[in-house]
Amino acid sequence: MDSWGVDYVLLDADGELISPAFHYRDSRNKASSKAVLKRLEWKEIYEETGLQFINFNTLFQLAAETPERITRASKVLPLADGFNHLLSGVPKAEASLASTTQLYDPRKRAWSSRLAELAGLRVDQLPDIVSSGTPLGPLRREIAEKTGFGNATVVAGLSHDTAAAVAATPVEGEGWAFLSSGTWSLIGMELEESLINEQTREMNFTNEIGYGHSVRFLKNVIGLWLLQECRRRWAEKGDDLGYDELCHLAGLAEPFACLIVPDDKRFFHPDDMPAEIAGFCRETGQPEPADPGAYARCCFESLALVYRRRVDELRELTGRAVDRVHVLGGGSRNDLLNQFTANALAIPVAAGPAEATALGNVAVQAIALSRLPDLETARSIIAASFPPRIFLPEQKETWATANDRFSQLCRTS
Repeated sequence: MDSWGVDYVLLDADGELISPAFHYRDSRNKASSKAVLKRLEWKEIYEETGLQFINFNTLFQLAAETPERITRASKVLPLADGFNHLLSGVPKAEASLASTTQLYDPRKRAWSSRLAELAGLRVDQLPDIVSSGTPLGPLRREIAEKTGFGNATVVAGLSHDTAAAVAATPVEGEGWAFLSSGTWSLIGMELEESLINEQTREMNFTNEIGYGHSVRFLKNVIGLWLLQECRRRWAEKGDDLGYDELCHLAGLAEPFACLIVPDDKRFFHPDDMPAEIAGFCRETGQPEPADPGAYARCCFESLALVYRRRVDELRELTGRAVDRVHVLGGGSRNDLLNQFTANALAIPVAAGPAEATALGNVAVQAIALSRLPDLETARSIIAASFPPRIFLPEQKETWATANDRFSQLCRTS
């Protein structure tokens, strides 16, 4: 199993789920994150975890729980690990997902007792942590009987979906960054060790664990959520536009008519995304998008330009060169955004595989069960099976001028 990070389930003493489970967008997190930071400074939390500040990290979500639920809980399991438990009866936390909770110390490769206490937990309520690719055991008997999968083994592969996607990146050598493109965009590098210092804290970069205890050094960026929410709003008004149609219309729209700063807080939980985009444009002296194609182009161009900023920050923080970016996930199918990203970064972009999370998941299971020898072999097989599409940069001067304009918006928004 794999899932997004930060969400979790509570198990009672009998190993049964305590309902309800909460989603990270639940409004309860706003107050709890503020309460936690009054008790312990953010600087100290980051120093212990190396995880960027997001007010819905598991630490803050658990702090929003009622004492009754926490007292009743025997174990707190990250979401995908909760499904592994339902399948196998074995409550373990796989390292990649544990590392997204803000309760995990990547240097010690262990839970932080200090932060567990801050969340209102005892350390024994947190499960044992296992490495990526750990067989947990057979399916529960009742599931095996119903499905006929009597010989199946449940493997704690890479429980975090981005960790699985990065494991499937068809790469060789150095000089590459990854961009996991979906509702969120996660842009970063694969490092051997965590990178935790004042500069990474100030730039809000995160250290999450990947296969073999590698480090996914990355930053979350709002992604295609911008357009997803526009589509939802338009559909409510009777105009249900598909992604292919929106990409076509965006390609016909006027270039750089307006830009937004995707990381502006107004875009994270909007009631009306098109209205928020239009409002940002008005407030910054730009024309409002005139139609869905203009909205889509605004989103795509703005995302490409924020990707450029993040890659520049990666170079600065790591001291490493980045000469290509690999786009993974559903967003890798968006040729227009891929081309804009290559243009903005002025380096080649390799797009695909779109199903990188599933492929990385399967690859780690195959390694765990001795079907493949190592990750390098898995990546070479994935590259041969799903050759990435290459987008070369174009219109460098035009995009450099747009980047200057975007940088000014970032300073003033």
